[in-house]
Amino acid sequence: MSPPILLLKTKSSPNDGYDDFFSANNYTPTFVPVLEHRFHTSNLADVRELFAAGAFGQKTNDAGPTSTNVQLPTAGTSKQYGGMIFTSQRAVEGFAQMIEEKGLPATPSIPLYTVGPATARTLSSLRDKYLPTSTIHGADTGTGENLAHMMLDHYNDLQKMATSDLNGAPKSKPGLLFLVGEQRRDIIPKTLMDPTLPEDKRINVDEIVVYETGEMDSFEKDFAECVQGCAGEEVTWVVVFSPSGCEAMLRVLKLGPFASDGSSASSKGSRRIFVATIGPTTRDHLRNKFGFEPHVCAEKPSPEGVGEGIKRFMKSR
Repeated sequence: MSPPILLLKTKSSPNDGYDDFFSANNYTPTFVPVLEHRFHTSNLADVRELFAAGAFGQKTNDAGPTSTNVQLPTAGTSKQYGGMIFTSQRAVEGFAQMIEEKGLPATPSIPLYTVGPATARTLSSLRDKYLPTSTIHGADTGTGENLAHMMLDHYNDLQKMATSDLNGAPKSKPGLLFLVGEQRRDIIPKTLMDPTLPEDKRINVDEIVVYETGEMDSFEKDFAECVQGCAGEEVTWVVVFSPSGCEAMLRVLKLGPFASDGSSASSKGSRRIFVATIGPTTRDHLRNKFGFEPHVCAEKPSPEGVGEGIKRFMKSR
């Protein structure tokens, strides 16, 4: 029988790379949502209006640097973008939901930047259907910082061929539109707009919040029920994707500070429950806050990275 693997995340739509990968590798994946995501429909409507207003393309005049408060462009202004950035599957899903409900009024050919193969796969499905001539970059960068440095080279190279008008006069470089969640790091805008960079190297970035996130009240109960449902299994894996929900997860499994005289849910009889993290941020959170060392930390934040870590661990036993 295929061993269960509990994935502490919301299943991505329209497809989920973790579901595909672990189903194909003789596991039975179950998704246990930790976070509740609420889309900002008014801001997503603003994104649609940017497409309708022809905001993606070369700037026609220079109105100075952009800000992080996106305003819809008016005729003759320079509020235009040469591409988009997605570092979250939720941002892609919010964008997709807006398109599915309202349609996309324009289909420009633009670079779409993303970080991590899972988000790239979700974005690819959307691109193929609605932005077929656009290109996706950054799937293997792994972190926002790596993506930002890649964009400094890649996007600037793309713009070199489009920075002069027919008379040879230089045109102002369009910025990038970054669809983000309410909670996010600012490493990408800071890196791209670093004032120490040469002016012609800097890339203006506008962020627009398209979703907000909070831990689900029902997570601990839902997770406990899933663990109970795996009671007859010899081996069960739990994959943790963010610091959110770690305390509840450890409490249910009676691990770390919640362990008591060997009676943890992970070590009853011949049964074993093992914990893997998507990367070092979540691993360090478990270490530093709870004194718990996960069994696996993926070298790459992807289904393949998690799977390879699990495979090595099981071989070592």
